[in-house]
Amino acid sequence: MRLTILGMGYTARALWQSLPEGTPTLATTRTPERLHDLDGPGLDIARFPGDEDRIAEALADSTHVLASIPPVDGADPVIGRLRDALLAAAPTLDWVGYLSTTGVYGDHDGGWVDEATPLTASTARGQARVAAEAAWQDLHRDHSLPLHIFRLAGIYGPGRGPFAKVRNGTARRIIKEGQVFSRTHVDDIVQVLRASMARPVPGAVYNVCDDDPAPPQDVIAHAAGLLGLPVPPPVPFDEVELSPMARSFYAESKRVRNYRIKEELGVTLLYPTYREGLAALLSAEPHQDR
Repeated sequence: MRLTILGMGYTARALWQSLPEGTPTLATTRTPERLHDLDGPGLDIARFPGDEDRIAEALADSTHVLASIPPVDGADPVIGRLRDALLAAAPTLDWVGYLSTTGVYGDHDGGWVDEATPLTASTARGQARVAAEAAWQDLHRDHSLPLHIFRLAGIYGPGRGPFAKVRNGTARRIIKEGQVFSRTHVDDIVQVLRASMARPVPGAVYNVCDDDPAPPQDVIAHAAGLLGLPVPPPVPFDEVELSPMARSFYAESKRVRNYRIKEELGVTLLYPTYREGLAALLSAEPHQDR
């Protein structure tokens, strides 16, 4: 494998760390100094945007590409700046993965969705993702780019769990009647990506989530229970101030099916519900007063 990672974010970093040491990898970031803690044989860092020529050279020599950069101003920046390089590399690529979001499905009032559900995103972020997916799919359809789309539910994992907020008293159990979210542990995303790399099906789309869509307040309550701390009091949704991004999450409610990753990729989830996932995060923490 010779890998190019376009956007070395949380999930892409976890994927890279799971690979055999020395896997030749070019990873991009807007701010290379943010990756000061990443080092290893075979790893090279490039700035994007900025180092397009270096990235194009890496793509030409790659077998696998992971794109995890979200849309910017409603458009996909990778296709905007690296389309020609991707098309030139397409004949020698074995696998291309694009990390999208289950936000492309829009609001289903708590109902179930799967990969065949029409994309009816209702937020600007979701609509931008629908457009980005379509742009990537055009490259697959028209130029045989070996594309695989992964629609990720809410991501949690090391450094991204509720425990810190529960401990410091800032966690809120926001109650919105009927609201449910699907979520996924980053380690399960990694195993899905690696299973797909091992069994490429160009054109495939996969939902990546666990088996238990749940109200967000239940997750906070469970985290508090694991810590032996009081459960934060409920706060009605209409009475809480949220950032625009947080409010956009609450604008949509749905349950996401994950049958395809199991049936087509043979994945068995490491953390089929948030209960196993949170327990694993807590057990992996350095010993402290809990």
